[in-house]
Amino acid sequence: MLLKETKEGKLPKGVIQKIADYFSILTRSVNRLHQQAIHVTKGSLPDLSCNLVKKVGRKRIELDFNRMRDIPFSRRTNIRSLSSELKYPKSTVHKRIKEDYIRPYSNALKPYLSEENLKARLEFCLSMVDKDTIDTSPKFVNMYDQIHIDEEWYYMSRTTQKYYLLPDESEPFRTCKSKCFISKIIFLAASARPRIDVDTGMTFDEKIGIWPFVCKEPAKRNSKNRTTGTMETKPIMSVTKEVTRSYLINNLLPSIKEKWPCFSSRTIYIQQDNAKPQLNVNDGEFNRAAKMDGYEIKLHCQPLNSPDMNVLDLAFFRAIDSIQHKETPRTYDEFILAVEKAFEQYPVEELNNSFLTLQSCMHEVMKINGGNNYKIPHMSKHRMIGRLECNQVFNQVTNSQTENYRTDVVNQDASL
Repeated sequence: MLLKETKEGKLPKGVIQKIADYFSILTRSVNRLHQQAIHVTKGSLPDLSCNLVKKVGRKRIELDFNRMRDIPFSRRTNIRSLSSELKYPKSTVHKRIKEDYIRPYSNALKPYLSEENLKARLEFCLSMVDKDTIDTSPKFVNMYDQIHIDEEWYYMSRTTQKYYLLPDESEPFRTCKSKCFISKIIFLAASARPRIDVDTGMTFDEKIGIWPFVCKEPAKRNSKNRTTGTMETKPIMSVTKEVTRSYLINNLLPSIKEKWPCFSSRTIYIQQDNAKPQLNVNDGEFNRAAKMDGYEIKLHCQPLNSPDMNVLDLAFFRAIDSIQHKETPRTYDEFILAVEKAFEQYPVEELNNSFLTLQSCMHEVMKINGGNNYKIPHMSKHRMIGRLECNQVFNQVTNSQTENYRTDVVNQDASL
């Protein structure tokens, strides 16, 4: 191509760049070949074969990955310690991680489960299976009559925050008197599964509400921000049964009756965890208030040591925390508004997906007989409408186990 483009012993302007683009090489490589070719007789090609006849360049270091199996997990927590155990440079180990020969993994602690916990988790998951579909195609109940509640601490600021900056931007400077005393508030959140009214087409997001455990107190002394006696918002640091009962009766129940769809059942189940501040399911004062206005609202508890059986702990709280940190509150009032705003901004579609994820977790729990050593499966949630099928649950156990499963679903009080 170079010889063909040459005119009167010279190359026109732009030819070298055009040929370099055609072969996807550098212009200096084309120019070097041209310099070698201009001294050859017209009409013949020079011998431009590579003079490097043997293997040249830096040799690839091959790792014996089977050696990693003998290294304890405690010595594989970072690249430096792993390279020290393998006796290879850190750069070599890093390259193999980029090439997917070594898989990075973040490990999280999970609650310890006793035999009673395993049994309770399995019974809980089986109770969510629609009894009318057991003999045909087992499915979970739609969960439209359930409300999940839970408490969560939210912090006004994170100790470590990641930012993306331009090269010439200065880094943000954040200060705090002590990391141990970052302002925080505990919130009570309640949510149900979203639904659509078939007749009117209206969508009910079913975000019942989120309420901070705070109180108003007069300021005891003057400061540059307020005078003595000004009412200030203070967090309630110790939540007791009496405080929980007050919030459920005065905040949760009125919000349910206000937002609950008129076409839905008036029998509602509130699912809570087993923390000490939670009410007993037979709490008389709450049950009397729950039966007013034609509603039948009942409390029930999820299994012990099972945060994965609650959509709030499973996905909702982390999403709210991520959204609320986009704000920069400086007072408790601004902080509460930021959390409430994040609660309202959470997409309805994601809330419905959280319930599908909960059902998939129940599916996995039944596969491993009540354990929590499972990975949340990836699903095409946007394709799933209604309920999540669990056909494979009963197909993956033996015939005798299947009969026990079916018997237990029909008779909830039967022992496994």
